[in-house]
Amino acid sequence: MRKFSKLLLAASISSLSLGVAATAVHADDFPERDIRMVIPFGPGGATDIIFRLISQEAEKHLGVSIVPVNMAGAGATLGSRNVKDADPDGYTLLGSHDTIALSQLAGMVDYSYEAFDPVALLTQTVNIATTYPGHPVEDAGGIVDYIRENPGDVRFSMIPTSTDHFFWAQFLSAVDVDMDEVRLIGYGDTGEQVSALLAEEIDFTVTNIPSGASFYEDGTLRPLGVAHTERLPGLEDIPTLKELGIDMVNATSRGLFAPKGTPQERIDIIAGAYEEAMKNEELLERIKNEFGSVPSFLSGSDYKEYLDENQEKLAKAAENIDYDG
Repeated sequence: MRKFSKLLLAASISSLSLGVAATAVHADDFPERDIRMVIPFGPGGATDIIFRLISQEAEKHLGVSIVPVNMAGAGATLGSRNVKDADPDGYTLLGSHDTIALSQLAGMVDYSYEAFDPVALLTQTVNIATTYPGHPVEDAGGIVDYIRENPGDVRFSMIPTSTDHFFWAQFLSAVDVDMDEVRLIGYGDTGEQVSALLAEEIDFTVTNIPSGASFYEDGTLRPLGVAHTERLPGLEDIPTLKELGIDMVNATSRGLFAPKGTPQERIDIIAGAYEEAMKNEELLERIKNEFGSVPSFLSGSDYKEYLDENQEKLAKAAENIDYDG
C-alpha cells in the first residue's frame, strides 16, 4: 500500500510538472494567431498609413499578421472604446495618438491613457504654424503683434477638441495671449481648413509635412514655424518656435495600446517586434522623408512616463479652452 501511495504521489507530481511545462510552452508560443490593430480613423490618413507601414515590418518579427481595422467615428472614440472593452489577451491593439487624452479632456469620454496598457510610442509628427502667401505675418514670432494690431479679428482654424485645437491653446498660452482675444473657427477636417486658408477666410492654421509638404513646395502655403526642438528635413529655412522666442514643442504622438490587464510578457513581445521594426533604415527614412515624422520609439516605463507628462501638458492647455464657446 505504501509503495502504491509513493507511486501515486510521483505520478501526481509528474502530471503537475507536465501541466506547468505545458502552460509555460503555451505562454511562450504567443502569438499563435493574427493580431487585430484598431485604427480609430478612416483609411488613407497619416495615422492610418504610418501604423500600417510600421506594422508590416513588425509582423516579420512576430511570425503572424497584424491586421489593421479602421474604425472611425465619434471623434475617434468608437475605436478606442472597442479596444478598451476587448479581451486583454494580447490579440487586440489600438493604434492612436493624443486624441485619447483630448477626448477625455473635452468630456466626450470618461477615460484617457490610464484605461489601457501602453505598448510603445512609435513616431511623432511635428506640427507647423502656417498661413497663406501674402499674409503680413512673416513668421510665428509676428503673430502676437498681429493680434495686438487687430484685436478680436485674427482667425485661427481648428477641428474642435483635436490636436490643432490644443496646439493653438498651447501657443496662445506660451505667448501670453488670452483666447478671447482671437477667433477660433471650427472645421470638420484638415482639407476644409486648408481650403479656408487658401480662400483667405482665416489667417492661420496648423499643418504638418504629411498634409502640407506639397503646398509648401509649390508656394501655395507658407510655414511660419515648426513646433520642434530642431528644424525639419526639407524645411531647413523655417525656424523652430523656440528659435523665435516661443517656448513650445508640439507634435502628434502615435503609439500602441492594449486593453487593460493584458499580460506584460505579451506586451513585451509585441513591443519588441516593433522595436526591431524601427531599426529598419529604409523604414526610418520613409517615416522621416515621406511622412515628415520623427521616429521616437519608447516602451515600458519610459512610455508610461511620457504619457503621464503628455496628459499633464494637454490638461494645462485645456484650461484655456471654452468647449461651450
